[in-house]
Amino acid sequence: MPSHLCLPHSLLSFMLLCLIFLLLITPLRHAHGHHERPRQNITLAIILPETNTAYPWAWPRIGPALERAIIKINSDPNFSENPNGICSESVAPLVAVDLEFAYKPWAFIGPGCSYTASPVGLFTTHWDVPLITAGAPAIAFLDGIYPTITNTGPTHKKLGRFALRICEHFGWREYVTLMFSDNKEDDRPCYFAMEGLYEELKSINISLQDSVFEENKPPINYSQILISCSSVINEMIF
Repeated sequence: MPSHLCLPHSLLSFMLLCLIFLLLITPLRHAHGHHERPRQNITLAIILPETNTAYPWAWPRIGPALERAIIKINSDPNFSENPNGICSESVAPLVAVDLEFAYKPWAFIGPGCSYTASPVGLFTTHWDVPLITAGAPAIAFLDGIYPTITNTGPTHKKLGRFALRICEHFGWREYVTLMFSDNKEDDRPCYFAMEGLYEELKSINISLQDSVFEENKPPINYSQILISCSSVINEMIF
């Protein structure tokens, strides 16, 4: 049996053209007035020799090109309903449930936002499935309610401990926190960052006084706020 196959040049050329066509095919949207065709998934059926590289069209030779084409198409924002995504505390748990029932994953990677990781983390705890995230820095994830969450990134509790060491080093026993009253939108990074600092310093019986202002409702007299703070305490943490 020959170690390689010889095919007519015309047949090889035709196969090459077919392959190029498959790699370049993309979802087409045809606008009819103000209406567009609904987006659809493209499913490719691959029927190729899996390991026999005696064939020039075997999977080890064709597969990388197809995988690269899929990655390129899926990463194109023109073909995505919402390429950037948002921190949705209503959508994230629904997606998690769908993934659990459809695929039974061994682990979940993300979400990263605190408000989305909270309900998903409760589900993964119930399912006894690990959830790994570089986000979700709020201190609530460290109180034992979410035993399956592993946080690989910095947390606000660690930030609070850092500030605590500074206070201990300089002998500060009182402090003032300046914060703004934000609405419950997106991931509230300032709110949760201040929460970590607030809770850690409160845990060692340091006196607390808050000066709250609404940053989105100008005009704000920052000078007057600082003067009011300085009349109460000499050390301030921002």
